[in-house]
Amino acid sequence: MRWRRQVVLSLALGLLPLRAVGQYELKPWTGPKRLPALQGTDLQGRAWNLIDLKGKAVLVNFWATWCAPCKEEMPTLQTLFELAEPDLVVLAVNVREPLPRVRRYLQSTGLTLPVLPDPKGDLARAWGISVYPSSLLIDSRGAVRQVVTGAVDWSGAEAQRWLRALQGAP
Repeated sequence: MRWRRQVVLSLALGLLPLRAVGQYELKPWTGPKRLPALQGTDLQGRAWNLIDLKGKAVLVNFWATWCAPCKEEMPTLQTLFELAEPDLVVLAVNVREPLPRVRRYLQSTGLTLPVLPDPKGDLARAWGISVYPSSLLIDSRGAVRQVVTGAVDWSGAEAQRWLRALQGAP
């Protein structure tokens, strides 16, 4: 009898990550009007500064390799990055992890989207991010419109509607 319970529990726990993508909450931005800085150098050596991205919609995703929903979401972020129009920027911010671990993860998964390291969690803290994954949806004027907590299928129809709205499309 005990082994049955263990098998059922193992199966249930094993299926949890499959439910992760799509478990999210979309909320209007209630953070400060004056936005914290968001700048740094990604793992490929490219410098990024949110101020320089005005005129483009920006999706900033805060994530970590220890976060199962983050890992489930990353392939859809990669797809979005690869297919994004020139007026949409996709940035991932890795929070509180050593660079070698992040590099190994990216290499093992084939992810090539820009990743800004946040090894001490300063960026996440400045933006009020404490749940992972969390994504900021920033319009082309540089205003944060919404924050999404939880894993999203960024290639799905609903997320595509959010992104078109950021870009000013119907």
